[in-house]
Amino acid sequence: MIKRGPITAISGIVMILIFVSIVFTTPSSTFRDGFDEISDEIEIMPGDTAFFSYSTLDSDELKWAIEIIDFESGDELSVTISNILGDAYDGEFILDTHPARVGFLQLSQPDTINFEMTNVGSDSLTLVIMLSEDPEISQEFIKRNPPSMNTILSSLILGFLLILGVIASVIGSIVILVDLKNNQNNKRNY
Repeated sequence: MIKRGPITAISGIVMILIFVSIVFTTPSSTFRDGFDEISDEIEIMPGDTAFFSYSTLDSDELKWAIEIIDFESGDELSVTISNILGDAYDGEFILDTHPARVGFLQLSQPDTINFEMTNVGSDSLTLVIMLSEDPEISQEFIKRNPPSMNTILSSLILGFLLILGVIASVIGSIVILVDLKNNQNNKRNY
C-alpha cells in the first residue's frame, strides 16, 4: 500500500503539535525585558480587589505595565492608578480585550504610585506588574530589539506553521481515503 497519505497526515499533525507546544511554552520574556522591576504574581479571585504600591526614587517619568498571565476570553480587570494622596494618574480603565496594558506616568516629584485592581470577571486572575523608572533606557532596548516586531514575526511564522499543518493533515487524509478506495476497486477487479 502506498504510504504517502499517512506520511503527509502525520507530518501535518506533527506541525500542529509543534505549534501548540510553542504557543503554550513560550514565555513573555521579551515583553518583560523592557522593565526594571517585575512584581511577584498576584492572584485575585472574582469580585476581590488587590493593591500594589511602588515608590519612585527621583524619576520624573514611570513606565508601567500590567499583564494577566494565561489570559482567557471573559477575563476582566478594573484598574485605578493613583498616588498616595488619592490623586488619580491614569483614571480608571478595564483590561478585558488584551492580556497586557502599558502606560507612562509623568511625575512632578518622587511619589508613591498605587495600583488598585479589581477582578470584575468570573474566573480568578493571576497577574504581574512591571515598572521602569528610566523609560529612556527601556525605550532604547525596544528600539534595538523591538518586541512588537519580534511578536509579529513569530506570530506570522507560527500562523504559517499552523496553516501548513492543517493543510497537510487534510491532504494526507484525502490521499488515504483515495488510496483505500482504489485498493477496494482493485480487489474487486480480481
